[in-house]
Parts: sequence; C-alpha cells; structure tokens
Amino acid sequence: MRIRLIRSGGLLGMPRRAEADTSDRSDGAELERLAHEVLAETEARPSSAPGVPDGYQYTLTVDDGPPAEFTDPGLTDAQLSLVERVLGEGF
Repeated sequence: MRIRLIRSGGLLGMPRRAEADTSDRSDGAELERLAHEVLAETEARPSSAPGVPDGYQYTLTVDDGPPAEFTDPGLTDAQLSLVERVLGEGF
C-alpha cells in the first residue's frame, strides 16, 4: 500500500509531503491499519471547520483512492500517529 500525506498551512504556509510504501517497512501493517482508520474517520465525520489561523491542514491519499482531508487542532489519535509516522514528526 502506498500512503501519501501532505501537510499545508501553518505559520509559513510551506507544504510538506511524504510518502510511505508499507511493503518496505517493518511497521507496514500498523501504518495500513492507521490509514484505514483515518479514512473511515474522515468519511464518517467530515471536517466542517476550516481549522484555526496558521493551523495545519492534512491531505491523505491511499494508493489511488480519493483524498481525505483533516485539520489541526483536534487530530484524533489515529491521525496524530499517522502524521508522526509518515511525516516523521513528533508533537
């Protein structure tokens, strides 16, 4: 599975992109589980608020599926974990 994540917004407004191929990673099964959970969350509860000024917006794409979007603050545990693992950032 190919997981692509784009973070945009923030104070400087510079986008950050990362891609993870789960077949190449020891934590691939966990990444797949998180990606499916985030997709289900965003489908069940689409973001109605634009976030906050200078907050981050995230766009998740799994394989060639439709993108899912979510915003910070208020990331769920699954969203936060996926962002940390794919973008390589801690919060």
